[in-house]
Amino acid sequence: MLKGAKTVNEVELTAMNKLRRFLLDVPVINIVSIENNVSDRGVEIDVVVRVRGAGRRRTLVCGVKGNGQPRHVRMALVQLRDATSRAGDGAIPIFIAPYLSPVARDLCRAERVGYLDFHGNARLVFDGVFIDRAVPGKPPAEQRNLRSIFSPKAAQVLRLMLRDPRRAWRVNKLAEAAGVSLGHASNVRKALLGREWAEEVPEGVVLGDPDALLDAWRDVYAPSRGERMGFYTTLHGVGLEDAARGVLQAGAGATSVVFASYSAARWLAPHVRAGADFFYTSEEGLPRLQEALHLSPVAQGENVFVTVPKYDGVFADCIEPAPGIVCTSAVQTYLDIGATGERGQEAAEHLRRERLTWRT
Repeated sequence: MLKGAKTVNEVELTAMNKLRRFLLDVPVINIVSIENNVSDRGVEIDVVVRVRGAGRRRTLVCGVKGNGQPRHVRMALVQLRDATSRAGDGAIPIFIAPYLSPVARDLCRAERVGYLDFHGNARLVFDGVFIDRAVPGKPPAEQRNLRSIFSPKAAQVLRLMLRDPRRAWRVNKLAEAAGVSLGHASNVRKALLGREWAEEVPEGVVLGDPDALLDAWRDVYAPSRGERMGFYTTLHGVGLEDAARGVLQAGAGATSVVFASYSAARWLAPHVRAGADFFYTSEEGLPRLQEALHLSPVAQGENVFVTVPKYDGVFADCIEPAPGIVCTSAVQTYLDIGATGERGQEAAEHLRRERLTWRT
């Protein structure tokens, strides 16, 4: 890989050790030598491994990156292919990073480049060697990184962009519309571009793969933090809906009360009938909701569940599918019902088919 002179860093040391152990487990391969920071014909290569197997010698030309996000992988593969071509006949390119997502691994396969990550995912194909290994799950660091992308503040940006994925946003306008700082909007933009969920156009940044973004969000989503309470009411059906209309509202600075979860899905894409109703409310809206629906605290037998979220971003993009009926957005509803178990996942996917398909 092209790079300036530097001492071997921690990522390269780990990469060398992981690669050595990986190759030692392949019976038909014998390691002849392994070096780092090799200068070959004017190109600096991170790691070079010379091996003997199947009756011939091979040179493994390895590029190492600390970031395995697709955008970085795509650029690194160009450099790696160039370095491999200069290394002569029989050279095998291998890309190494701490973690490579399925998308990143597909990029390597498309370029006929082997790969290895610290989680154990690996592919190596040459002569009589064929290894293609996929390890379930993600390493803890990658899980934490993903969760940070979908933090409450970041979620405000993402829900806004998912309303119209083909709309181009300048960072300053995105921050203003989402109600977050310029730095926070910039970090979200950087994360989306790095994973190739978004792309740059002359007018700004647009979501290039909203489905992949929503898939990743669904996989790490945790219900909104806050106080969750159960109540009982004698109201139900149309009677409850009519009583709720008087207090349902959402927006910046509002005394917010909105239908959530299955109650929102009932208006957006009916699929299953839940045995209870669900609301998000601000602290100021809670007593108004209790009064309007005649809610009584009970130890068991609750039929109304109310969440006072710690962050009010869930109110920012609510919708009104019918006069006086205010619900969480389709994206928020999809995430909430999908986190309630197998039955909820079926309802969530029905809602997604009905309300969350995009032309890209």
